[in-house]
Amino acid sequence: MPTAPAPEASRPDTFFDTEHLKSDLKRRSVRGGAATVLGQGASFVIRTASTMVLARLLTPADFGLIAMVTAITGFAAVFKDLGFSMATVQRAEVNHRQVSTLFWLNVAFSSLIALVLAGCAPVISWFYSEPRLTWVTLAMAVHLVLGGLAVQHQAVLQRQIRFITLAVVQVLAMLIGVVAGIIAALYGAGYWALVILQLVAAAAMVLGVWGTCKWRPGRPVRGSGVRSMVKFGGNLTGFNILNYFSRNADNVLIGRVWGAVELGLYAKAYGLFMLPIRQLTYPISAVAIPALSRIQGDRARYRRAFFSVQEKLCVVMVPLIAFLAATSDWVIEVLLGPAWLPASQILRWLSIAGLVQAVISTVGWLFVTQDRTKDMLRWGVIGSSLTIASFVLGLRWGALGVAISYSLSGTLIRTPLLIWFVGRKGMISARDLYRCIVPYLGLGVAVGGVISLLVTVLSPYLAPWQGLCVAAVVHLLLLLVFALLFKRLRHHLLEMLSWVRSGGGPGLGQPAEGAA
Repeated sequence: MPTAPAPEASRPDTFFDTEHLKSDLKRRSVRGGAATVLGQGASFVIRTASTMVLARLLTPADFGLIAMVTAITGFAAVFKDLGFSMATVQRAEVNHRQVSTLFWLNVAFSSLIALVLAGCAPVISWFYSEPRLTWVTLAMAVHLVLGGLAVQHQAVLQRQIRFITLAVVQVLAMLIGVVAGIIAALYGAGYWALVILQLVAAAAMVLGVWGTCKWRPGRPVRGSGVRSMVKFGGNLTGFNILNYFSRNADNVLIGRVWGAVELGLYAKAYGLFMLPIRQLTYPISAVAIPALSRIQGDRARYRRAFFSVQEKLCVVMVPLIAFLAATSDWVIEVLLGPAWLPASQILRWLSIAGLVQAVISTVGWLFVTQDRTKDMLRWGVIGSSLTIASFVLGLRWGALGVAISYSLSGTLIRTPLLIWFVGRKGMISARDLYRCIVPYLGLGVAVGGVISLLVTVLSPYLAPWQGLCVAAVVHLLLLLVFALLFKRLRHHLLEMLSWVRSGGGPGLGQPAEGAA
């Protein structure tokens, strides 16, 4: 009698096979990208609503206390991943034994770092001269262990282009965490409400990915062939460590020198500045890196796919961040309330830096998908050193001085160096990148200038929420005018509109006609 085929659960290597994806990569990439962007949109709404509610239930000092701890616990969180999730996603071929070994390495390192962090809790409290931070740090150590349990399951879902599933899980986990945090704040938990929010969301995320990804890890196996994956992940982790230091040294320095209130203002301004970048770059990266990794052997296809996505991100992000910079006073007052108005100048300067960050946010894809994480680590040493130096230089003028110094140094020094560094070799040159991004920087300057003039004229006559509504309409009209004037901008806007209408279109798996 013929033997019945083994069920998928008994053939665990089938969870990592991607050959069946290549014939339909275009449709899967577009749908996955759309689902991820929609998921981030839902997360944006949830995060914005929670910010508006919690900013009125809590104080700047409450947010500042948590920012003091998360500046350190966030660094420790780098070790729950160790770059192994990206190794699982990027490799052309992986198997059950390799991913199981990586899973247990993730769990072991996240547990070890959690124990180290718990042991350092009194030191953190002493460093900030804030005794309340001891118990907060101990609670946040649990967050690291929960994160380590979810890493490889998320990577398996990414590898299989199951972004609809991931988006649903992430949104539900965030919503559950936010509801728990708001309830805690209403019952007078104070800054502990922010801790509860993060722990509940992390626990919901673990349950969600384990429930939707049916792969289960086996025992770790010596000699399973993970050495090259560990090396890949090690370089990526080295970069992430340096990047984390450079991205959070501002919080540590401001908290140490200027205290919780100043840090609370800076942290909320930074969070608002990062919202547009998180909502678009992060989800598109989640789709683009697996898809580009699948076509890394086809130079022409790779280049067309990269620039097609790069330009579409610029079309959306650059005008949006320019709008945020120009309307920062109104944005702060509407979202956070009048008590937070000192953060508006900080937000304006950070958003100016964001214009440049938006157009180079995809450069990291080139390092990862071309297996150049060693180059990525080298850049991390250079870039993080320059970033931290800019924080130190601006610190004497408080949070605003840090924001100004960071913005100017990023625009004039770090970005040109990064473009030169990544373009020295590989499939995308520095000249290619400049040809792609410079026109969109010009678009951002033009949009920001017009909206700034509008804000100056209308501020004496309109309430902040009314001004934002008028400015949003003018912003859309400006995009329409520029689209009519410039064929390149019009092409990408129409193509994105076509994707929305049809659910298809040129995706990462297939070159677009006329793409860069």
